[in-house]
Amino acid sequence: MKTILFDLDGTLIDHFTTIHRCVVFAQQQLGLPESDYETVRITVGGSVPVTLGKLLGEAYVERALPLFQNHFEEIMFEDVISLPGSTWILEALKARGYKLGVFTNKNGNQSRTILEHLNQAQYFDEIVGTGDTAYRKPEPEFTAHMLNLFNSSANETILIGDSPFDYAAAEAGNLKCYLVTTGSHSEAELAESTQAAGIYADFYELGAALFDLTHETAQL
Repeated sequence: MKTILFDLDGTLIDHFTTIHRCVVFAQQQLGLPESDYETVRITVGGSVPVTLGKLLGEAYVERALPLFQNHFEEIMFEDVISLPGSTWILEALKARGYKLGVFTNKNGNQSRTILEHLNQAQYFDEIVGTGDTAYRKPEPEFTAHMLNLFNSSANETILIGDSPFDYAAAEAGNLKCYLVTTGSHSEAELAESTQAAGIYADFYELGAALFDLTHETAQL
């Protein structure tokens, strides 16, 4: 193994509060019923248009998308946090010489800006999201693009994520996929909907199992 690809939302960062606020803002502007936080949390995945389509209805996506995106640009730093163990594992893996990448359906420019804000961008060789290519996870072309970018074969690469979308993206490129339950899916849900090589509670558990890392003195 030489390359490790990470999903972003629900894997490295918790941005659900911000996403919920932006969904509600769009709903308010359009005079639609407001979704509660938990409904938004379990719906997020695929892309913003996909999420909005599920929450507001496809007929409203075209009008809701700019409302969501403009509000997101205004508040994207207010409620974002790095998830427990994410900085710890990135630092450890980078020190071991692995090539690290972010592979996300979040807007690429926003992803890079957010990771800079959280001081995590420094660990990554590439940060790729929507808008950087014509593709989205789990389209196989997107996975192939990441492998080409890293000059890495499928058997040299793993993907770490938190959702069936991540598993499908890995499967599209014949990558091994490992999942954490820090996003919107429980262990039982992930076990039922994927054939991931491993499912872990968080990065501390994953780091110990896959890389023999210990975290007695780790910082979040």
